[in-house]
Amino acid sequence: MVSAHWDACRAAQRSGLNVDSLKILKLSYEFPPVGGGGSKVAYGLSSCLVGMGHSVDVVTMAFEDLPKQETVNGIDVYRIPCNRKSIDRCNPHEMATYLVRAFSEVNRLCKSRSYDLIHCHFILPDALLGQWLSKKFDLPLVVTAHGSDVPGYNPDRFQLWHKAIAPFWRKHVRTIDTIVCPSQYLEGLIKSSEPKARTVTIPNGFDVDKFNSGRDRKKSILTLTRMLERKGVQDVLRALAEPGIDYEINIIGTGAYLDELKRLDAELGTQAIFHGWLDNDSDELRELLETTSIFVFPSHAENFPLVLLEAMAAGAAIITTDQTGCREVVGDTAIKVPPGDPRAIREALEKLIGDHELRSKLGQDARARLEQNFGWHSVTNRYLETFRNLTAQNKPR
Repeated sequence: MVSAHWDACRAAQRSGLNVDSLKILKLSYEFPPVGGGGSKVAYGLSSCLVGMGHSVDVVTMAFEDLPKQETVNGIDVYRIPCNRKSIDRCNPHEMATYLVRAFSEVNRLCKSRSYDLIHCHFILPDALLGQWLSKKFDLPLVVTAHGSDVPGYNPDRFQLWHKAIAPFWRKHVRTIDTIVCPSQYLEGLIKSSEPKARTVTIPNGFDVDKFNSGRDRKKSILTLTRMLERKGVQDVLRALAEPGIDYEINIIGTGAYLDELKRLDAELGTQAIFHGWLDNDSDELRELLETTSIFVFPSHAENFPLVLLEAMAAGAAIITTDQTGCREVVGDTAIKVPPGDPRAIREALEKLIGDHELRSKLGQDARARLEQNFGWHSVTNRYLETFRNLTAQNKPR
C-alpha cells in the first residue's frame, strides 16, 4: 500500500510547514484492506502525517489472516480480534465486539506512548473509545465523520438504529472537541441533529498520482461503489434498458443489494459485467478506471465519495448526482443529475457519447480540480491546523 503522495508529504515537511511533531492515536474500525471510503481516508491521512514527521498509531478491526500488528508505510497498526464477517460491510453487533475487545489495547497504548491527541474516524463506534480515552488521559479528541455514523445519511441500513440512540448520539457528539466534516452536506446533517456540535469542514484527500489520466479510452461505462440500494446502481441499469448505447457496462463492488441488481440486469437485458469486489491497488481496477470513457456514480445520499476522486484522477468523464455531497467534489467538472432519475442519467449518457470533445474536456477539468483542491499534503495541513489549535488550548476537561 505504498502511496505516491509520500514524497509530496515529505516535501511539505522540508518546506517548514510542520516543525513540532505530534504523537497521534488514531482509532478507525475500518482500515485497508478492510472497509470502504472511510478506510482509505484513514490510511491516506495517516501515511501523509507520518511522511511529514509525525507519529501515528492506528487501532482497527482484525479480519481473517491479517497480521495482529504490523507497520504499514510508517504507521503502526494494531488489529483487534472481533466477529467481523465481511471485508466491506460491518453490522452494529460486530462493532460492539470490536469496542469491548479494544478497551485494554487502547488503554495500554495511551499509558505507554504519551500521545498528544486522539483522532477517531467515525462518530460510531470509534469515538466511543476516543471519548473514554480523552477523559481518562486528558487528551484532545478529534473525530472525522464519514456518513453512516450520522442520522439521516444512510436510511436503508441505520435509520431505526439512529432513531433508537438519538438522545445518546446528541449527547455524545457534544462532548467531541472537533468533528471534521468532509462536506457541507454532512455538516448540515450533523447540525440538524445537534446544533451544538463543534464542526469544521475539511475535504477528503487523495493521491493525485494514483491513476494515469492520459490513456486511450474504450467504449465503456463504469460504476464503482458498495452495492446498497441508496447507491443508485439500479438507476444506471434502468437508464441503459433502452437500446441504442453500444458501450460495455462494468459494475465493481459487492454488498447486500448485489443479488437484486443482478436480477434486474437479467430482467432488463442490459448485460452488465459484475466484477464483484476488487482490491483498490489491483491491476484490474486500475485498467477499468483508466480506460473507461464514462464514470457514473448515481448515489441518492453521499458525504464526500472517494470513488469520485478516483474517477477524477483517472480523467474519466463523470455523471453523478446533484443535491448530495457529490456536487461538492466535482464542482462544475461533471454532469449532475437528480438522485433516482434514470431518464436524466440516460440523457446525460447520450450527451457524452455523442460529444467526444465534451468527454475529453470534463475528464481534463476533473483531473485539474482534483490536483488543485484535494491533494493529500494540503488536506493534511488543514488537519494539522485543527490538531495544533486543540493541543495548544490545553483546556480543562
